[in-house]
Amino acid sequence: MLNRRTLLAQTAGFAVMGLSLGKAAAKNLPGIEKAAMRSAINASELGVRPGALDDQSKAFTKLLRDAHDRDMPVFLPPGIYIVSNLSLPGRVRLSGVPGASRIVYGGNGHLIMAEQAEHIELSGLVFDGSNRWMGDYTHGLLDLRRIAHLVVDNCQLTDSGKNGLALEHASGRIERSEIFGAADAGIYSVEADGLEISGNSVSDCANGGILVHRWQAAEDNTIVSGNRIERIQARGGGTGQNGNGINAFRAGNVIISGNIVSDCAFSAIRANSASNLQITGNTCSRSGETAVYSEFSFEGAVIGNNIVDGAANGISIVNFNEGGRMGVCSGNIVRNLSTSGPYPADAPGFGVGISVEADTTVSGNVVENAPLYGMQIGWGPFMRNVVAMGNIIRKAGTGIVVTVVEGAGTAIISDNVIDGVQNGAIIGQRWAEPVTGDLAASGNAGYAHLTVERNHVS
Repeated sequence: MLNRRTLLAQTAGFAVMGLSLGKAAAKNLPGIEKAAMRSAINASELGVRPGALDDQSKAFTKLLRDAHDRDMPVFLPPGIYIVSNLSLPGRVRLSGVPGASRIVYGGNGHLIMAEQAEHIELSGLVFDGSNRWMGDYTHGLLDLRRIAHLVVDNCQLTDSGKNGLALEHASGRIERSEIFGAADAGIYSVEADGLEISGNSVSDCANGGILVHRWQAAEDNTIVSGNRIERIQARGGGTGQNGNGINAFRAGNVIISGNIVSDCAFSAIRANSASNLQITGNTCSRSGETAVYSEFSFEGAVIGNNIVDGAANGISIVNFNEGGRMGVCSGNIVRNLSTSGPYPADAPGFGVGISVEADTTVSGNVVENAPLYGMQIGWGPFMRNVVAMGNIIRKAGTGIVVTVVEGAGTAIISDNVIDGVQNGAIIGQRWAEPVTGDLAASGNAGYAHLTVERNHVS
């Protein structure tokens, strides 16, 4: 918590060197940034002073309004600026010295909000929420709504009392920024249209990392790529609503690629009712529940070339009973799973490598150390048109389980390599109960909806 004594200590140096440091820092900036500073309004020349102990909200508001009217960028020299309840005008280009130009929330409402803006660009700034209370009406330290073009670049957002960055109906990009210590999610986007979230670090947030949500299922077109997300908790409770590194909810046409996600209370990557989804090339470590999840009423999910190391379950493409169908699961490595999760598990339990149900191909995956099942195909009558071919499963409780409940649709299980399993290579089940011998040896055992052939067991 920021107090007066701490603030005095932090700002004493800045108060003396604020103006001169801006010039010194400029000597070390690339040519393009120096040019931008020369063409920008210097905030300190218009009464916004680095290191001042008083609240500068009024001066800051006047500065931004003046810059908006002149359609000019603003440069914020190094120092601490205490502000509250800022409402951004329609066009803002605010930049500072990365790590040194620090905007600190003074309390009593919100830090920065914007509504119906044309262009907002924030770069090289630190936004510090100081873990202070925020008003019920605001959703984040930066709360930006209906932004036609948004850029947040090379910024830090720290210790927000709610979300770090809250967006609604935003287009643009969030990149190269650090968000940590949020009391809810690091980045929360709802109803986006062509947003890109790339190259960021999100860590130590209480309920979520990067959330891409919609009020109703529709195309969202957000790209989440190349981010590093770690240590995400689920203080809000639940069985998957919180605690996810990346979460897509009702958001269609979303690409989640090349992220490194670790130590999340629930999923590294979780998609709920998100159609035409791509989850590719991510590294997911030490997930508390299912590492990669595509669930409920989705149509179309490609989950490929991911690494899952440590989770309660590996990859799930499920909920045909809710309309979840049509997937490709290929080229993934899933290993080192556990039978323990963040809540008491329903049947059949935790420890499953890959689970699929409807209109899905599962090929070229490697599953190792799955204590319950290497692969689960269908659940009760909820299975249709599944092909499991060319996978490697080793060191599992059961290699592959497949449903033989009446009403289940077609499954082809062929050309898989199954090594070192304890309870059979391929077993038919009624719900969670094994009811057949090993189908790898006997074929489909009279179940006409199954084709089981050319599997290699050792």
